[in-house]
Amino acid sequence: MTPLATAKRSRSVTTEEVLLILCHSVTDVLGNAGNREVSYSPMVQKINKTCLRPDIGCFVIFDGGFSGLVIINFTAAAAMEIYRKYLLSMGMPENELAQYHTSDEVGNVMGEIMNQIVGDFTNKVRHQLRTSITQSQPKMMAINKQVQISVNTTLDQPQSRRVTFSTEDNNIFYMELSMDKTEFIKLHDFDEVALEDPDDILEENREREEKKVKENLENDSNDDLMDDLGI
Repeated sequence: MTPLATAKRSRSVTTEEVLLILCHSVTDVLGNAGNREVSYSPMVQKINKTCLRPDIGCFVIFDGGFSGLVIINFTAAAAMEIYRKYLLSMGMPENELAQYHTSDEVGNVMGEIMNQIVGDFTNKVRHQLRTSITQSQPKMMAINKQVQISVNTTLDQPQSRRVTFSTEDNNIFYMELSMDKTEFIKLHDFDEVALEDPDDILEENREREEKKVKENLENDSNDDLMDDLGI
């Protein structure tokens, strides 16, 4: 076996690459939720602890192939922008939207978005790293002071990172990841099957049902014609 083949087979995935998967989940989910211009800084911070910070913080614990904690801290402006664009993209009238980030509705919507982000992340991890992790229910809260959060289980050499995100209106929010010091090493090459988009699956099912209904209507029309002709 050549050194090049060995290097190809031994390609490793580190904490930073797991973090990159998570960053992609954030931008993908927010993009589908009406926030298409969200971007993240190419520079990542190494931090010693993870915290919930004002104005809205949310955290999710995951476990399985590796353990960790994801926190997203939104400023009030960032939370309201994401909340408003999400509901407006779904056809919600603007006069029915909440006006303050402390509203229960804002917390519920942001919690649902967080749930979608981590769900997308676990799906990508399963697909790209061939391992499985499960997530807890997101906990979203409006706070006015910093609260330190730690994983309830002992991590093996925990590593923590923080990434800065910007919205289309230049509002800032931060994502923090704390996880095991983990390195995935590819033992051999494998074919990566494209991830199925749930929206595409729903659309295919809808088109299939419409086609079936159309065929049934055509068959009924033909039967009626035969009856009229006495055949």
